[in-house]
Amino acid sequence: MFTGVLPAIVTPFKNGGVDEEGLRQLIEFHLENGVHGIVPCGTTGESATLSHDEHERVVEITVEQVNGRVPVVAGTGSNNTAEAVRLTAHAKKAGADGVLMISPYYNKPTQEGIYQHYKKVAEEVDIPIIVYNIPGRTASNIEPTTFARLAEMKNIVGVKEASGSMKQITEIIRLCGDEFTVVSGEDFLTYPLMAVGGKGVICVVANIVPRDMADLCNLLLAGDFDQARGLYYRLLPLCHSMFVETNPAPVKAALAMMGKISSAEVRLPLAPMSEANLGKLRKELEAYGIL
Repeated sequence: MFTGVLPAIVTPFKNGGVDEEGLRQLIEFHLENGVHGIVPCGTTGESATLSHDEHERVVEITVEQVNGRVPVVAGTGSNNTAEAVRLTAHAKKAGADGVLMISPYYNKPTQEGIYQHYKKVAEEVDIPIIVYNIPGRTASNIEPTTFARLAEMKNIVGVKEASGSMKQITEIIRLCGDEFTVVSGEDFLTYPLMAVGGKGVICVVANIVPRDMADLCNLLLAGDFDQARGLYYRLLPLCHSMFVETNPAPVKAALAMMGKISSAEVRLPLAPMSEANLGKLRKELEAYGIL
């Protein structure tokens, strides 16, 4: 159900608030360019600094605008299990097709605590759940053996894996089997992850090149690794450029340069990009042919 490229869509802001019309236009840009799903309210959507009302509104707008054309996987994670249940229940009520739940951050739970967190949400809300493992942001790693336990629950259907470790990725696939969907949480690992059995990517760079990322995933899903390799290496410098500063400042700056959003505004504690890095980003966009 959740395969191919699913952009982790930015949340456009205008004058301090959510730019609802800008969000709708951005969703249409993605759909016109063949993406396989949309992920609102992830890290790239600045979920950490959206109010609860804004978070819910962004999910509602996305579901409404997509209108069933592709799956919507709403970010509903929290380091507070009760809050994660509430956000997940709202996403289901709003009509999302699934949810993306980051592993509890800051608390540094044990593997048992992580397991019990997801188990509680899965039992409370009957909606497909993709686990999000990103140790660089959460300060804890979900181990492959924990994924094997989680995969036994009927509505925990996959993982967005952003540990950066191919050893971990292959072990998750080995332990959990083909029914458990593993997608990349690192744009630059899309090709190697899909080459070993992964099914796609929840992606930052797809915000600016949705068609190329959709084409890459389509080729890989079809087993055309030779043709995919050339496109992958063409995309690679652009993938890296999205992280010259903390995500999503670079991708928002790129979208603003492209005229796809009205402002590159991010919320504190994120700050606008430095002039030096803006210059580097512009050069990458020009080299790719976007500008």
